[in-house]
Amino acid sequence: MTPILYIVIPCYNEQAVLPVTAPLFLEKIKSLAAAGKISEESRVLFVNDGSRDDTWKIIKGLSKEDPHYLGISQSRNRGHQNAVLAGLMEARDRCDITISIDCDGQDDINAMDEMVDAYLDGYDVVYGVRSSRETDSFFKRFTAQSFYKLLSAMGAEVVYNHADYRLMSARVLKEFANFKEVNLYLRGLVPLVGFRSTTVSYSRAERIAGESHYPLKKMLGLAIDGITSLSVKPLQMITGFGIFVAVISFLGCLWALITAICGKAVPGWASMTCIVCFVSGVQLVCLGIIGEYIGKIYLETKERPRYIISERTENWGAKD
Repeated sequence: MTPILYIVIPCYNEQAVLPVTAPLFLEKIKSLAAAGKISEESRVLFVNDGSRDDTWKIIKGLSKEDPHYLGISQSRNRGHQNAVLAGLMEARDRCDITISIDCDGQDDINAMDEMVDAYLDGYDVVYGVRSSRETDSFFKRFTAQSFYKLLSAMGAEVVYNHADYRLMSARVLKEFANFKEVNLYLRGLVPLVGFRSTTVSYSRAERIAGESHYPLKKMLGLAIDGITSLSVKPLQMITGFGIFVAVISFLGCLWALITAICGKAVPGWASMTCIVCFVSGVQLVCLGIIGEYIGKIYLETKERPRYIISERTENWGAKD
């Protein structure tokens, strides 16, 4: 029995690129079905992440043109990771496998052939891994590679040069649904589910149309979420650094005491100011890191829904 595939595509203000890439996703579905690798019931599922332009209007229009197009719309913008999660969770009871991919056409769609082949060979998770970063600027390439290395150093299990282009089987999604984190970093959570996995290499192209919706601010936010949701090592580092500063401070106090007893103490405003500023700065940095974790705990305890679907395309219907 051939598996049913749902291609899950998060969309946020993609009116410029969607009309270009949507036919490519449809063509891929049909070619895989024609090759006998997936079922004719396979679908392209767009997830509108509270777009302010005509993205949702275009998705509804596509669904009327061809039944292979499906769409769901979130009640508001909740971010890329939540949009991907919404698509995966909504699709998991309707299909055998999902492939999540961005809408901009940068990820090589043809890599899906290898992903499906790997699934048919018995793999439940197939990660799309970039073979190179030649299309990135030096700054983006350097920061991305540094981030992956930092996560590894923090003890987090991540796949190097992997974003959110991946295949997941229905049984992986079933278990993944038990992960209730509000602060999502899917690239780090999926490996925690386990199951047999492999990678597929592909070349990443330039964005086909429109503008990137991942500026530096969002990239930094995602990086912080990744570190704080997967590792407590920053807290351990604070403890270690605190002990180090305490030892140095103790030695400094001992030196000051000995100097005073020997009658060689000389009042020094500059040295005292430097010490106070240094210790104060260390304390504020440590409090900031601790506060970041406390803030994440605060959000997790609220148990707010990670996504809310406000509308679906007319052809969504009951479970296929």
